[in-house]
Amino acid sequence: MSIANSISRTSCVRAGACILLLSTLSFAGQQDTLSSYRDPAELVRKAVQNEIKAANDGPAHFLFRGTKTTPKGSTTKIYIETKEATAGLVVAYNGKPLTPGQRRDEEARNERFVKNPEELQKKRAQERENTERTLRITRALPDAFLFEYAGEEPGSEGIGRLGTTLVKLNFRPNPRYDPPSRVEEVLTGMRGYVLIDAARHRIASIDGTLFKDVGFGWGILGHLDRGGRFVVHQQEVGDNIWEFTSLSLNFTGRILLVKSLTINSTEMFSGFKQVPSDLTFAQALELLKKEEASVAENPAVSKLALK
Repeated sequence: MSIANSISRTSCVRAGACILLLSTLSFAGQQDTLSSYRDPAELVRKAVQNEIKAANDGPAHFLFRGTKTTPKGSTTKIYIETKEATAGLVVAYNGKPLTPGQRRDEEARNERFVKNPEELQKKRAQERENTERTLRITRALPDAFLFEYAGEEPGSEGIGRLGTTLVKLNFRPNPRYDPPSRVEEVLTGMRGYVLIDAARHRIASIDGTLFKDVGFGWGILGHLDRGGRFVVHQQEVGDNIWEFTSLSLNFTGRILLVKSLTINSTEMFSGFKQVPSDLTFAQALELLKKEEASVAENPAVSKLALK
């Protein structure tokens, strides 16, 4: 999904601020929220509409950190979104800063995008494809599943908005749903729960598990094994600006009935800072190098960046 755009992280909300925020909600808005509890499908549909609108509104660009962990270790990168593509610079492997040789290799990897416009175009096309795949899954949620109210949970660090209530909805496959393509087929074998900010109609978390094997292309192209799971968290990090804060994937299966497939990774995102929206990819790389240098010079910041 897409799978990001935001500014400073939400800090602890004072009790007075919470009361003030609640007092600004109109009675009609409260009625709308309460009615949404009674109609989970409509609550999900409104949230999905908002997610798609946010993705299509030309979001702002941000600098942020991401650490991806797999059974082989962890990789920490700093990113900057640009109008051309997302620039990324590895700053640590397994929590340790790069060696001079690794840093040269990383800079050379990025320089090829600057020196070869075709490579940059391929990168941009791949990012667009990934975004569209995420949006297709998001659009399918209201029709692919049946939802039921399962209680409430408080927003927490990395999930929703601190100090607000999230509505929990359990979901299971809708037997009437006919997936339009292979992208949506995975939803037919998945169940779990979603957390939604009912006041702002945004999705704070999705936790889904495959309860059966799911085949692609009548099983000819491949399948995912029962037990696979994905967890996505999203948080408000600015004035109604939401960002993905974590993504966990754990799947096994086969491709074309021959090649085994194993996906086991967790990626955490933090430290969102807004940057000019007209930055070029080359300019973003220079900013990333400066950011890396400042992290290296400040031990306290360095420890934070490598978490």
